[in-house]
Amino acid sequence: MPPAHPFDDDKLKEECGIFGVLGTVDAANFVALGLHALQHRGQEAGGIVSYHPDHGFNSARRFGYVRDNFTSQKVMETLPGALSIGHVRYSTAGSKGQTAIRDVQPFFGEFAMGGAAIAHNGNITNADALRRELIERGSIFQSSSDSECIIHLMARSLQRNIPERMEDALRRVEGAFSVVAMTRTKLIGVRDPLGVRPLVLGQLPTGWVLSSETCALDIIGAEFVREIEPGEMVVITDAGVESHHPFRRQKSRFCIFEHVYFSRPDSILGGRSVYETRENIGRELAKEAPVDADLVCPVPDSGTPAAIGYSLESGIPYAMGIIRNQYMGRTFIEPTEQIRNMGVRLKLNVNRALIKGKRVILVDDSVVRGTTSRKIKEMILDAGAKEVHFRIASPPTAWPCFYGVDTPQREKLLAATMSEAEMTEHLGVDSLKFISLDGLYRAVGEANGRDASSPQYCDACFSGEYPVKPADMIEKGFEMKAAE
Repeated sequence: MPPAHPFDDDKLKEECGIFGVLGTVDAANFVALGLHALQHRGQEAGGIVSYHPDHGFNSARRFGYVRDNFTSQKVMETLPGALSIGHVRYSTAGSKGQTAIRDVQPFFGEFAMGGAAIAHNGNITNADALRRELIERGSIFQSSSDSECIIHLMARSLQRNIPERMEDALRRVEGAFSVVAMTRTKLIGVRDPLGVRPLVLGQLPTGWVLSSETCALDIIGAEFVREIEPGEMVVITDAGVESHHPFRRQKSRFCIFEHVYFSRPDSILGGRSVYETRENIGRELAKEAPVDADLVCPVPDSGTPAAIGYSLESGIPYAMGIIRNQYMGRTFIEPTEQIRNMGVRLKLNVNRALIKGKRVILVDDSVVRGTTSRKIKEMILDAGAKEVHFRIASPPTAWPCFYGVDTPQREKLLAATMSEAEMTEHLGVDSLKFISLDGLYRAVGEANGRDASSPQYCDACFSGEYPVKPADMIEKGFEMKAAE
């Protein structure tokens, strides 16, 4: 695939999106629509598996966008049946930047009691150890993905049926996982005991749906029923939904960054509108970090709701000071060095008539390496802005995520190596402020902020407190945060 655009390279990339449908004619068409709605969760590749009693299991796996691969009648006719699952991915595990088609999910396995396909959202933190063990016991891996471990663990289980084998396999797995799977007659959904990654249940007039987010239910006209609970497995057949809790119950640690950036603003998380939560983040940010200025401008598109909230709380006018080129794909072909040097300008352009002579507050969702922030600041100053103030709708990202987010190594995270004052100087802005961790918790509905003794969310990328030890990374030399 062509290289990612430099603007995207300075953003945290979500791990994957998963979707499944049972009980509807041509279920794969519904899955394709659902994956299209989840495209923001993975733009590198996608795959769909379906089952039809007369044709068995069929699959299609492709690189690139859903719209470019799963909209032709020719492709979709190869995926018949009333049961189907799908997956869109970024390479958060396996061969990053060297994805082979064999790494594209869903994965399929043929067992004594029939075939099964599985799609996984998240990251298995003990995958290296599991892979070594399985290979020593004779397993032959076809991909570099951590998710394939689940299929091999299922194959070696002695349980009676596929759902029980999946339970058995997932008890060996550490880290974060939301899973959709299918047999010839069943659609299965599972969340890890901490509920780090999202998974929701929806209903169609003739069937059932599992999805990473509620926005994908909307596109196919499905009714949102509920979230799958942390540690819950649902087994869905034509007879209805069975709920099981195969894991020891634990306190939920849902990823707080889903509220900040990953999920689509028109989704619902934990009964709360993502859009409204992001607007609340902007309001909290305005309370914590006020500044005298003329305009509040979002860094599009993810900074928009927070910028609106900041404007409403501060009384400073909101304006679209930066315009995003909506037709700029993630993998824009950059044929010459001259065009490559244009960098962010290929995707973002400053509204010069609006910015000139103004003191501008730029609201963005995060600062990762800081390279894009510097370029945007230069563009604003080139357009004649008098002052540039950055306000960031998340705390400083100082620690890598090992639960399914493609985070740079810690030393490449700006906040891991610099103080806020040093970052301000490095970026060359008049001021830089991040929302506090307590402020972020208040914005997502925790009135008293963060309970340090028992955090309500997974916030490891900000706090360095990992709810599940990243065993593989520790083995490779990663140093955990020292106990305070």
